[in-house]
Amino acid sequence: MGFKTNIKLSVFSILILFIIPALVSAECTCDEEDEDRDIAKALRYKIAALISIMVASAIGVCIPLLGKVIPALSPEKDIFFVIKAFAAGVILSTGFIHVLPDAFENLTSPCLKEHPWGDFPFTGFVAMCTAMGTLMVETYATSYFQNQYSKKTPKQDKNHTDVEKDAEHEGHVHVHTHASHGHVHGHVSSDSSSELLRHRVISQVLELGIIVHSVIIGISLGASESPKTIRPLVGALTFHQFFEGMGLGSCITQANFKNLSIMVMGLFFALTTPIGIGIGIGITSVYDENSPTALIVEGIFNAASAGILIYMALVDLLAADFMNPRMQKSGKLRLGCNVSLLLGAGAMSLIAKWA
Repeated sequence: MGFKTNIKLSVFSILILFIIPALVSAECTCDEEDEDRDIAKALRYKIAALISIMVASAIGVCIPLLGKVIPALSPEKDIFFVIKAFAAGVILSTGFIHVLPDAFENLTSPCLKEHPWGDFPFTGFVAMCTAMGTLMVETYATSYFQNQYSKKTPKQDKNHTDVEKDAEHEGHVHVHTHASHGHVHGHVSSDSSSELLRHRVISQVLELGIIVHSVIIGISLGASESPKTIRPLVGALTFHQFFEGMGLGSCITQANFKNLSIMVMGLFFALTTPIGIGIGIGITSVYDENSPTALIVEGIFNAASAGILIYMALVDLLAADFMNPRMQKSGKLRLGCNVSLLLGAGAMSLIAKWA
């Protein structure tokens, strides 16, 4: 647990230390748009956004976790598949509708030099590479932890064999039955462990992708001085983080982490955007969203985040659940999950009108 937490803290720290200097270091080469600036009024909206987003994020990520105390929401129930399909639709829409278009806008801005930014579709390339990288990370991470688990398994099998040999003196029938039971139990344990490891890797990678774009949108909102721009973003980003929290919470629930790990992951998600807003408020006087460096950094990170979110939504969340034998056998569950998926994607897409 401590090792994983240290990794998260290191990644988050590197992200912050890399983004902030880059966003404030370059000078603008384009004329800024005229905006209705009111620093005092904008600050009030920013504080309201910081509080509402933090509360909504915490509530959203906690709802799927209630399965531990509310049996109806546990991963074994059909309703959990429906909730997860809604959350997957939210994450898919976040990648396609919210993050990827922003990345295209950043990296095709007229404020950037024509060469090389106009010569090659960097946004799609970065998103594609990140999606493939996510696949590789999942594969190697799952393989590594599975190998670590398999090293412990032979010792357990040896102890089990010794027990069976001792039992041979008590009768052939008892040995046969006990051996059969042991064989089945061994397979269930191995499959369950492999699935658990996969869910843990998925939840870690998904949170990384969410954190990247949450920091960026937080800084952008915090650095704005226009109440007209911030006002609609307060409500839109609150719902955005709430729905996104449900998606992450669903993955954390299936990963079956210890309570302390769950708290750390939930806090990371709930605090990331508010921290970004705080950073944005702090650098308002020097931040320039039209500077080439800011556009390049935001564009690349947004594209990378979009690649992660789209891959996770399609491969790890939707494909895994929709191909599940349980869903294949139930027409009602399939219908419910498809409707839930469309509602999640539709709701998040609608929010893009304001955010």
